[in-house]
Amino acid sequence: MGVPAVEVQHVSKHFRLYSERHSSLKDRLIHPRRSTYSDLTALEDVDFTVGAGETVGIIGRNGSGKSTLLKCICGVLQPTAGQVLVRGTLAGLLELGAGFQIELSGRDNIYLNGSMLGLSRKEVDRAFDAIVDFSELGQFIDTQVKFYSSGMYVRLGFAIAVNVDPDVLVIDEVLAVGDELFQAKCLERVRTFQEEGRTILFVSHNADQIRAICDRAVVLDAGKMLTDASPGEAVRVFRENMGEGPVADELGAPNRQERAMRNVEILGVDVVGGARVHTGDALHLRVGLRTKEPVSAGLVLEFHKLNGELLVRTDPDAQKARVEIPAGECVVTADVDSFDVLDGAYQLNVGIVGLHGTSIYDWKECAASIEVT
Repeated sequence: MGVPAVEVQHVSKHFRLYSERHSSLKDRLIHPRRSTYSDLTALEDVDFTVGAGETVGIIGRNGSGKSTLLKCICGVLQPTAGQVLVRGTLAGLLELGAGFQIELSGRDNIYLNGSMLGLSRKEVDRAFDAIVDFSELGQFIDTQVKFYSSGMYVRLGFAIAVNVDPDVLVIDEVLAVGDELFQAKCLERVRTFQEEGRTILFVSHNADQIRAICDRAVVLDAGKMLTDASPGEAVRVFRENMGEGPVADELGAPNRQERAMRNVEILGVDVVGGARVHTGDALHLRVGLRTKEPVSAGLVLEFHKLNGELLVRTDPDAQKARVEIPAGECVVTADVDSFDVLDGAYQLNVGIVGLHGTSIYDWKECAASIEVT
């Protein structure tokens, strides 16, 4: 792999949460004791490296420490313990409007951010037109950014980050704010960066993006690193340890307690008649399950290309997707009337979820492979 572009060496970060804090002289005289506080561990002994040219995803629930980790990597925060080494120039898009001065215009903020990234005015001059063109803010570039919408913030921030020629690009979850067309434009630029051999750290709640873009992914939970693995394995660990899934992501935080009580286990998935089919053939699936008590649930099927691109995900609340699982071991069947895809290899992921998407009872990545001719 050669010399790593980014080294995160046993990084921990602690914060103090003050229950009451006296800032004025009067308050300090009246309350001579020190303010009371409690310690919050945002990161604990996180350790991994990113090779030059790698794209590494970081996934985890809200509050797992993802943004804190990126801020430590970008130098916005200093670790309490451990250190971060970055080789080459780094551009980061951490959060909405980060680094912008709202009283300045978009034009002024381009030059301000460029100087913060170590660029001279002439270097920003050369990149200026490309930044404005990518951000699609031509007529608004001389407007104060305090009048920008959230989408305009994101477009300008991303345009600056990708047009200052960084060796390492760090992207937080801000892309979720932009519209669909701009997200596609940003992802296309990310792929261009990959082709150019640049290093990318990418935080997203979208498991499909992690699969499609990243070479590997780091999973965080409560500040601790659960795994550093291939995208599919990382998503599996993420979902199995935290009960998160596509439905729970869309409808709110999953119910961990309910998931533990249900204790449904996917034993295996078989493609009846073999995994080689013709375009348009029907698919007949048998899903082995085990549970300690009867459960009413929804069955989710995800079909992916081998590069991680999602083709289709079934709706677990559809009447045909609802399953009644008796106590003990059983087999439920699922039929796809016509698998209308082009020839190639495809991957099937299977999940058992609570009705209305409140919980993920169990999830199996790479449950089966299907070859279509």
